[in-house]
Amino acid sequence: MQRRDLLTAAGATLAAVAAFVGVWAVLQHGFYGRDAITDIPVYERYGWAMADGQVPFRDFRLEYPPGALPVFVLPALGTAADDGGYTDRFGLLMQIAGALALGGVAAAALALRATRRRLALALLAPAVLPLALGSVIVSRFDLWPAAITAAALAALLLGRWRIGGAVLGLAFVTKVYPVVLLPIAIAAAWRARGRREGIAVAVAFLVAALAVLVPFLVLSPAGVWEMVVRQSTRPLQVESLGAGVLLAAHQAFDVGITFRSGHGSQNLAGALPDALGALQTVAQVAVLLALWAGFARGPSDRERLVRGSAAAVVAFVALGKVLSPQYLIWLLPLVPLVGGRRGIRAVALLTVACVLTQLWFPFRYWQLVAPLITPGAEPDALASWLVLARDLVLLALLWTLAGPELRDTGVRAARWPLRALTARSR
Repeated sequence: MQRRDLLTAAGATLAAVAAFVGVWAVLQHGFYGRDAITDIPVYERYGWAMADGQVPFRDFRLEYPPGALPVFVLPALGTAADDGGYTDRFGLLMQIAGALALGGVAAAALALRATRRRLALALLAPAVLPLALGSVIVSRFDLWPAAITAAALAALLLGRWRIGGAVLGLAFVTKVYPVVLLPIAIAAAWRARGRREGIAVAVAFLVAALAVLVPFLVLSPAGVWEMVVRQSTRPLQVESLGAGVLLAAHQAFDVGITFRSGHGSQNLAGALPDALGALQTVAQVAVLLALWAGFARGPSDRERLVRGSAAAVVAFVALGKVLSPQYLIWLLPLVPLVGGRRGIRAVALLTVACVLTQLWFPFRYWQLVAPLITPGAEPDALASWLVLARDLVLLALLWTLAGPELRDTGVRAARWPLRALTARSR
């Protein structure tokens, strides 16, 4: 790696960070500042509780993994609870996380030996796409796990397999979703340096994850278990693919739907939503198995590592029975790293998905779930169709990224998930 390449990457990263900070400022005012739906008061409550000496999971219920705790408590340290500055300090912390994510993207692009044009796209897209997604990015902590995941991917691309596995373990105990990169990381290390290195990646992941989890398991095993059960048994959330289909069916054919709040979200309740949620989980597992199997059988190179990682996260998001708007933040550092025309199409689809999300969230969200506020009210028709449209665009993004692997193993995996492990790729 030449010094000129490092200087180019450093300059491009600084420019992207400056653009991101400018975008962050724009997102605080005018159009973007209206009708905000924010989770920061929840984070603030957790932060002040920890600052007062309370132990998470033991002294108060927590719905997030323990790796998220630093960004909750840091804005509360050394200040008074009534100073009113928590939101600003949290925002600064998220801007730092965004800058770190861009640094991870730049390191990954260097490992890919990206051209200047590709480097510029990989950095510019995550810096400015928050304008398309909207104010949700400034009121959620998801830039933190996104930054850790970007760092893990960069380490893997640079051949630092064990470091990458360990950082991936830290990302997992921050927001769970990075675990879908683990089989790809193990397979890539195995192909590059043998079985021992693949096992070492898995061990590094476990050691890093347990180093964060074990103290809380010792202090409050029941509290940690409650968090796991709470997150793993969530119903069909109103913005998921299955819910989008039901919302559209309600508008087009007057199919009956029932709204219910719970698990920190607004959901659809009843036998049909429950069945669709179970079907989505099966589809999610089948597609992930197909992706992992397809990657393991194909050539192990950096480009496939990036594309497979991005595709796995998109599958987790698009097919999950919970699809909150902030989940698209996870995709911002990953999808733009995909190269070639496929990468350009993927970024275009991601942009469309972000815009479609912002068209109803937050501006029309409460109209979408109006039956929860006013019994007998109807969910907003436009928002209902926009939810389905966004979810279908995410499926198109998944196919764009994962088409080769899914063509070989996807049909069989969808019918019988375990057969994806033995399916023969072409």
